Amino acid sequence: MKKLTRQVTAGSVRIGGGAPVSVQSMTNTDTADVEATLAQIRALAAAGADIVRVSVYNEACARAVRALVDGSPVPLVADIHFDHKLALAAVENGIHKLRINPGNIGGAQNVRVLADCVKAHHIPVRIGVNSGSVEKDILARYGGPTPQGMVESALSHAKLLEDCGFSDIVLSMKASNVPDTVAAYRLASAQCDYPLHLGVTEAGLPEQGRLKSAIGIGALLLDGIGDTIRVSLTGDPCLEPPAGIEILQHCGLRTDCVQFVSCPTCGRTCIDVGGIMARVQEELRGVRAPFKVAVMGCVVNGPGEAREADIGICGGGNGAGLLIKKGEAPRKVTGDLAGILIDEIRAMLR
Repeated sequence: MKKLTRQVTAGSVRIGGGAPVSVQSMTNTDTADVEATLAQIRALAAAGADIVRVSVYNEACARAVRALVDGSPVPLVADIHFDHKLALAAVENGIHKLRINPGNIGGAQNVRVLADCVKAHHIPVRIGVNSGSVEKDILARYGGPTPQGMVESALSHAKLLEDCGFSDIVLSMKASNVPDTVAAYRLASAQCDYPLHLGVTEAGLPEQGRLKSAIGIGALLLDGIGDTIRVSLTGDPCLEPPAGIEILQHCGLRTDCVQFVSCPTCGRTCIDVGGIMARVQEELRGVRAPFKVAVMGCVVNGPGEAREADIGICGGGNGAGLLIKKGEAPRKVTGDLAGILIDEIRAMLR
């Protein structure tokens, strides 16, 4: 059962409080280059991002926020460190959410000024602690960046805002290794009811990063922990939202996606399972519909899997396939099996 957390709102997206788990990503353009950054924001939204974060690291970036917000199809988060004035400028320019650590913006007075500003504009704040950013005194106490230390750091930052009367807070405690990440979020979930932003930080290149993120984020989601996620991948950020959506789908938290089932193949395989499935997946790229397709190599498990799908095909011997659609009797087909299957899918989706 999913843990019920507080709810905050970033623009049109609700986070926590039973809202659907949202998918985030982050631009890697020069934020001050409005044209390039907006192009990437729109590409990320098209790839499935519900929320996009941008780095605000100088005054030019802060000034660009207004144009970015005005042109963005999704809510934007400003990622800010050390300078509370940049946070104030981003809020005044319409940003929908901040990512900031109150403990590194220059003391209690700056925290209070920021708290008053975000409270007046109804802007939530994510406190993001990474294993590489834990305070020295906490590192000394725990002997390194432990899960307990990351949670203590996050909650101490949250208290700075709570003491100023501000509580629209989201927490994240990310490590670059999966066990520490999972342990930190489990501890945080047991100790507070803040919405949690899940992710494995610095997860690596796409192949490695997707795997680490699927294990870490997926384990937590299956525990009922997590309200918004980001799959962090080195390189093209547009690869991140589809990976996040896929994790949600396989955890049973997204049903507006096409599900693909195909067998690993063995000596009994009598159709080109990999080739057929590759063509089907390419055809259905970007389709948002609760639809299941099965491609199976032979008649051992094939008919059963195909019957559980909306449509499926399995090897029937001598290059033929057995096409099975929900509610219809199996039909033997020959020729371009991928093309036949794709035509049937198109007709069903219409």
